[in-house]
Amino acid sequence: MSISENPTPYFTVDNALFANWRSENGWGAPKRYLDADDTMTADSAYRYVSEGIGLLWKGDFQNGRQLLQALIRRLDKRPPKLGDLTYPERFYRIRLNRAQRARTLGMLLVPFETGHRLTHRRAPDVTLACQEAYGDSDAPLVIPFTELLGVISAHEWRKKGLRIAALDGNIHAHYGVFAPTRNEYLDLIMQAPLARAELAMDIGTGTGVIALALAKRGIKKIIATDNNPRAMACASSNIALFSLGKQIEIQQTDLFPADKSGLMQQADLIVCNPPWIPGKPSSLLETAVFDPDQHMLKGFVKQVGQYLKPGGEAWLVLSDLAEYLGLRQRDELLSLFTDSGLKVIDRLEIKPTHRKINDADDPLAELRSKEMTSLWRLKVNK
Repeated sequence: MSISENPTPYFTVDNALFANWRSENGWGAPKRYLDADDTMTADSAYRYVSEGIGLLWKGDFQNGRQLLQALIRRLDKRPPKLGDLTYPERFYRIRLNRAQRARTLGMLLVPFETGHRLTHRRAPDVTLACQEAYGDSDAPLVIPFTELLGVISAHEWRKKGLRIAALDGNIHAHYGVFAPTRNEYLDLIMQAPLARAELAMDIGTGTGVIALALAKRGIKKIIATDNNPRAMACASSNIALFSLGKQIEIQQTDLFPADKSGLMQQADLIVCNPPWIPGKPSSLLETAVFDPDQHMLKGFVKQVGQYLKPGGEAWLVLSDLAEYLGLRQRDELLSLFTDSGLKVIDRLEIKPTHRKINDADDPLAELRSKEMTSLWRLKVNK
């Protein structure tokens, strides 16, 4: 097979020029690639992708999925060497291994015709799924096979929805918006003591699930913010499904909202569920898990006092997993509250129930078994 050099993000497929290399994970186009089809063995494919050579899949679509699974099996036979590493170095090694694994698997590539159309034998119709994720396409493109499967999965989850017991209804997560599959924190939000509140804010709303929970608790007006356009569209859609568009307002902004004149608004209750782990995200969905330099956590805590009405409360939802990982200390968090002029009036806790707790293959299983999710009730310290 002939390996093509690829110094620019362009691919030649069947004598057509495929521009628009796309990777939601921020990966650059492979510098070298070759055509691959059903005649390629898994061992050969593994050797190529391990060397950083992209495989432009032209074979049967379902065979391509099977090849990807074969590559996964081979990579999983090489777990990270953790030795006597302690946290947080142990966690960094696990993260590095996962990132390298994902990049290697991302070397299996899928070419599209204009309009998100696949021409592979036995290929599904992914036009709607790709339109939801990427918008309209007026040119051919190439994306990693793993990312295409993520787009398809997100489309199916969006159609089906995720049952949220606290809302007695379904939340529909859009592509690129973290689905609240782990939602024990909603029980804390529904149970926390709540004084009369005319106006509440949900900072970093995502799917809109917290704003909806606050509405269910009877708060008359809620402003939900997010800086991700996909999250804005997702939250708006979910709010419309619950017919709460008049009660919940959406604003695209970084952290706190302003009124129509651009002036600061104050609320009786401000809720934030920031990413729980300090660190740089390595993929689109990881932005809901990893908070670089704790930007959102620190930004919320340091500023929230200005946006609270006298006697108002801030609710911070946060897991303590980062403390077990050695990425944040409890004293550091408490000092952040104090230095920001806040005092803790209460802390509610709940044990996570997500499936990873019982996953013996998860290298973090031992720490996850100790994890607790907290709702910190904060007030301005006068």
